[in-house]
Amino acid sequence: MNIRRRLAESIIEKSFKTSVAFIAHVHNMQEYYDQAVQLRLMPDGSLGKEVAKCLDEHQLSLIPGYESHDLKHVLLNYPMSPEGEIRLQAFMIGNGNLSLPSLAILLYGALLLPSSWFTFYQDYQKGKECIAIASWRLEDFAERPLASLQSEIKNPNQLVLAKDLNLKSRFAAYATILAGLFGMLACLPFLFSANLANLIGAGLPFVGGTILVAGGLISLSMLSQKTWIARQA
Repeated sequence: MNIRRRLAESIIEKSFKTSVAFIAHVHNMQEYYDQAVQLRLMPDGSLGKEVAKCLDEHQLSLIPGYESHDLKHVLLNYPMSPEGEIRLQAFMIGNGNLSLPSLAILLYGALLLPSSWFTFYQDYQKGKECIAIASWRLEDFAERPLASLQSEIKNPNQLVLAKDLNLKSRFAAYATILAGLFGMLACLPFLFSANLANLIGAGLPFVGGTILVAGGLISLSMLSQKTWIARQA
């Protein structure tokens, strides 16, 4: 490892440690110390137990708001190292987590570690090929076997089904919106007619078009929330 890379990784490591120390300083950490104790008592091989072991190995503790971050390190097998942190963010962006912190961290790491750009790109592609896990919470999966969860997120049949359903649902939502807009525009000129029959004849389809547009927009709003299809055991 050359001097430039060691210096870059040292900068990244110090940045993360400073951020973690600040978060811990402004929060009451006792709740998170207690949570870590509970994780250590979980069965061997469980996600919770593995997260606790990982944190203990690195002399770290759970940090408020970042419990799921630790979950993903263990679930995806990314080391808690400077490069591992950036690789995790590249994966999560590919997985659909286009948050400002993730983008900022990836950009920060890419600027400091240009020799790892191809690795980051590979991690990004892996994220695209995995089911959405951005919304996974440690408390929801802590008792599940880690090996089982790792198998689930890489299940190709599950991924194809999830993508196929999502694509069809989005297409149906857009088609519904377009149909509603077309109906509304077709009826619009008649809504200003002085003829009562024209008003009644155009008013009902116009209302129907409005309902279609609203329904399509609601469907798109629901689809924007990341979902995943759990594989049946």
